[in-house]
Parts: sequence; C-alpha cells; structure tokens
Amino acid sequence: MLNTAYVALRQAKRTGRAALQAYRSGALPAGADCLLEHDLGRAIGRGELELHYQPKVALATGRVTGVEALVRWRHPARGLVGPGDFIPLAESSGLIVPLSAWIIDRACAELARWRTHGLVEVSMGVNLSSKLFATCGLVQTVRDALQRHGVPGHALDLEVTESGSMADPPLAARLMRQLKALGATISVDDFGTGYSSLSYLKDFPVDAIKIDRSFVVDVDSAGTLAIMQGMIATARRLGLAIVAEGVETAEQRDVLERERCDTYQGFLFSRPIPGEACLALLLEHGAVAKALPA
Repeated sequence: MLNTAYVALRQAKRTGRAALQAYRSGALPAGADCLLEHDLGRAIGRGELELHYQPKVALATGRVTGVEALVRWRHPARGLVGPGDFIPLAESSGLIVPLSAWIIDRACAELARWRTHGLVEVSMGVNLSSKLFATCGLVQTVRDALQRHGVPGHALDLEVTESGSMADPPLAARLMRQLKALGATISVDDFGTGYSSLSYLKDFPVDAIKIDRSFVVDVDSAGTLAIMQGMIATARRLGLAIVAEGVETAEQRDVLERERCDTYQGFLFSRPIPGEACLALLLEHGAVAKALPA
C-alpha cells in the first residue's frame, strides 16, 4: 500500500503542484529504481555525491583551458554509481533541481579553490538538465553560487542541449540571455544529434558548440567528416568556439587539429578525475598539455 502511494505521489509531482493522482496499475517502477530514488533523495545531505572533472585541451597550444564537471554518486552499499544510473531518476522525480543546485555550487567552490593556486584562466563547464528550463530559480541559483564563492561569471561555461530548450524556445532564450548577463558562456552540448541544430545557432545566444562524440569516433568515414567540416565552418562563420567530445586516439585529435577545431576533451588526454587529482594535473600540464595514459 505504501509503495503504491509513493508511486502515485511521484506521478503527481510530475504534473505540478496541487495535483491529485491515483495509482495506476502498471505504473509501479522496478523495486530497485524505487529504492535508488529514495536513496538519492538523501544523498546530497549525506555527502555521498562528488564531482569529477574532465580537462579540455586547446589543439593549437596544448594548454588545458577548462574542465567539464561530471557528477558521481558514491553509494554506501552499491559503490560508485554512474550518472546514467541515477540522472534519469533525478529528472523523473524532480530531484534534478536540488541536485543541479548542488552541482553548480560545488563546481564554483572547486573553481574558487583552483584560482587560489593561480589557475585564473581555467573555465568550469556545467551541464544544465532540460528540466531546469521549466523552473524559475535557475538564474538565481547560478548568481548565488558565483557570489558565494567569489567566482567571476566568465569562468563558468553552462552546457545546454537542444532537447533542453526546444520545449519552450522563448523561455530558454530569455534564460540564456539572463545567464550571459552574469558573464557566463553558453555551449550547445551534443551538437549535431538534434533535428534543430542550425536553427538553434540562429535563435539562441550561444558562444560555443560541442561536437558530439558520435561524429568524432566515426571521423574516418568520408560522410561523417564532411558533416563535421560543415559544423566547423558554420560555427566559424558565426564566431563560435568549437569543442570536440570523446577524443580517444591521436588520429582523431590530428584530424580535428587539421580541420581547425579549437578544443578537445576525451580519454586521449584524461578520463574524468576527482578535484584534487585534477588540480595536480592542471598545475603540471596547464602550460603544455601532454597526452596521458587512458
């Protein structure tokens, strides 16, 4: 009985406030998912979440110019849980809002700590869930985190996806302009995988595109290379920066360099690593980055 009531509560939360929802047969999720979602609701307060960081490397100079913050959950019983196993649960339950607020705050705190070591040119990339564009506290959350930790807005790069914005384009465009007013930059994540990529560049105030890894891994294909060349040429004409994701081989990096891509990230240089290890990497390789063992 309590389990079915809990499922009905989840359904009501998804429809908004002051909603009445009866339990529907077949709506009960797997028991493991219920338990995991319950645990996730307490994970922030228990200090079970942590951020790992993947460096972004400038192809022209070899400098590490920034990192992308990626959340991990160190579950007391399950061990390290990857985001693919809990981010969908967070989005479906509404927990993505407090989770994202925690990520933004911790990312700014880590960035502030790195800046005390002289790493003032390193930017921090943070993914914004599509669910955040339906809430009204996103801009204030970012503003508060920047002010709390004394981080300038230009050090924060907010990564959005097409699917996160196309549900309500006018609202998304307004939120992006407000975020840019704080000094933050806006990057389009997984660029090329959505149906509206080109209109996105026309209608939204973005600063960079991130070429999806699916194009990078298949760069040996003439068709894929032609598409990637088109992306890069379009971004260049619009004055946008270009980041390639998922670079795993020197050959992929060389193609990107030849095509005048700006920056890459991927296992070729470094996997996502905890904050302390990332600080050490930045201090050692921030001037001239070298490929590290995968």
